[in-house]
Amino acid sequence: MMDTEKIIAAAQRITEGTDLFVVGCTSTPANEVELLVDSDTSVSIDACVELSRAIEAEFDRDEEDFSLTVASAGIGSELRCLRQYRKLVGSTVEVLLLSGVKIVARLDGVSDEGVTLSYEEKQSVEGKKRKQLVTVTRAYPFSEIKYTKEYLDFK
Repeated sequence: MMDTEKIIAAAQRITEGTDLFVVGCTSTPANEVELLVDSDTSVSIDACVELSRAIEAEFDRDEEDFSLTVASAGIGSELRCLRQYRKLVGSTVEVLLLSGVKIVARLDGVSDEGVTLSYEEKQSVEGKKRKQLVTVTRAYPFSEIKYTKEYLDFK
């Protein structure tokens, strides 16, 4: 089975100095390797092709045969690294907590420990009979988050 660490290291060397970065890499027992990349702007097909060719040139296919697919992490896929979170600061995200609560909120900040989200919540306000919508800002550690995705609103 192909060593994904070697593929990741090669991809990081090649993408150094560009806005592309490695999100993840998987390999099957049949040596089908999938490398996911993302960018601070956007990932073009041409960039994926160039990266694939550069990586394949670094490995000897006579030594170990493999199939390499380089793809964009994709819109709506789960965020896997801090750089993806930082890219979405100020955008709307969907967060599923380990408790099962799903939150659609604006991503206000990201740290090594977690995220800060802003969203509207109905709360009791003193002097009012009905609950009012109040903007709430809360921090959630990564240990409480099952996944985070970019929220796509089609309205």
